[in-house]
Amino acid sequence: MTVAVVLFTSDLRLHDHPPLRAALAAADEVVPLFVRDPGIRAAGFDAPNRTAFLADCLADLDGSLRARGGRLVVRTGPVAEEVCNVVTQCRAAQVHMAAHVTGYAQRREERLRDALAGCGAALHVHDGVVTAVAPGAATPAGSDHYAVFTPFFRRWSQERLREVCPAPRTVRVPDAVRGEPLPDRGALSGLSPGLPRGGETAGRERFSRWARSSLSGYEDGHDDLAGDSTSRLSPYLHFGALSPVEVVQRARARDCAGAEAFVRQMCWRDFHHQVLAARPRTSFEDYRSRHDRWRTEDEAADDITAWKAGRTGYPVVDAAMRQLRHEGWMHNRGRLLTASFLTKTLYVDWRIGARHFLDLLVDGDIANNQLNWQWAAGTGTDTRPHRVLNPVRQGKRYDPSGAYVRRWVPELKNVDGQDVHEPWRLPKGVRDGLGYPAPLIDLADGLARFKRARDRDQQESNALADR
Repeated sequence: MTVAVVLFTSDLRLHDHPPLRAALAAADEVVPLFVRDPGIRAAGFDAPNRTAFLADCLADLDGSLRARGGRLVVRTGPVAEEVCNVVTQCRAAQVHMAAHVTGYAQRREERLRDALAGCGAALHVHDGVVTAVAPGAATPAGSDHYAVFTPFFRRWSQERLREVCPAPRTVRVPDAVRGEPLPDRGALSGLSPGLPRGGETAGRERFSRWARSSLSGYEDGHDDLAGDSTSRLSPYLHFGALSPVEVVQRARARDCAGAEAFVRQMCWRDFHHQVLAARPRTSFEDYRSRHDRWRTEDEAADDITAWKAGRTGYPVVDAAMRQLRHEGWMHNRGRLLTASFLTKTLYVDWRIGARHFLDLLVDGDIANNQLNWQWAAGTGTDTRPHRVLNPVRQGKRYDPSGAYVRRWVPELKNVDGQDVHEPWRLPKGVRDGLGYPAPLIDLADGLARFKRARDRDQQESNALADR
């Protein structure tokens, strides 16, 4: 009997899984393996919300495999060492896994390849598993990646996606290979109360339900904070419980304006992955330095604490931060607003905000989180790096009735209309009874400080003198 190993990482599904399909075609038996990597814990990336969602995904994957005669083998330890142990035990000749883009994942792959060479097994790495289009498949002339989204989107849209693989009917696993008990969400503490259930089954159900009810209206409704009509698929895509190739193809099949807008957002995900694949250090270094002299954590300690707690005095910012803490998820418009407020109005280093998001987000993805934060901070791929989002105007535009603010900031639940976005304008007696803080900073003062820090005052004066 020939044996192959499939190393699952952030591709926790059976539908449209090229590594599993290749392994089943190459061998009589397959070991579906997941290794709990202590390096993830050492890096501080095993936040409770993601650990719980991961436990759901593994349980669902194991259940789907058992329904097909197989099972998931879970091990704990250094990835290369544990994979080699399994390879040696079952005399596997091949190991299949999905390609990834972070610097850590690239080093992990190198270590695994070297270790398997000593075990006499070959490593096969499959592209287009965690992204719709593989990083590097679409590149401009003279560069290894696109630095601007719009030309990338045009090129990405022309790429032919591979065919979606069906889930296997049968998976035969060698009896001799044993694993550990699956992790249990119930054993974890510190979870967000509104954390969603993870797993491929839940992800596929959510996508099908949302596509029927909301996809057609996505173009008009995806920025509506109170409407909450976004797909909420990001956690399932992050853990690979859904295939981005399948999601894009199913959306395109709807052939409507909403589907086009949604596919564009899926392209943003691939865009960030191809940037990070080419520039792994952008997970912690500026993609384009603006020579910022960020306020230190000590200097901004009170402001950072208020921002994290949703007590900045700007209702739409506070609503989004409280949604993050309660659900482990935040509306995309809220992410832009809160990131702009921290980095440009409070002038705090984007890495501080990105770290807090990673501590709570169930979809906390290095490529999307870090590079979206850099986009908001003006140190990334944004072509308008000095743009500052005004939280009052943004609140009135994307939460015109104030329903989103009232949902997450109960202190303001009785404030009528758009007054909810500027509670400091209410009569003093009303204001004092709300129990809601005054604004941390006047927006004009924050903008002036940001311009000084980026030397924009001088640049704008020079531009006016040149006219």
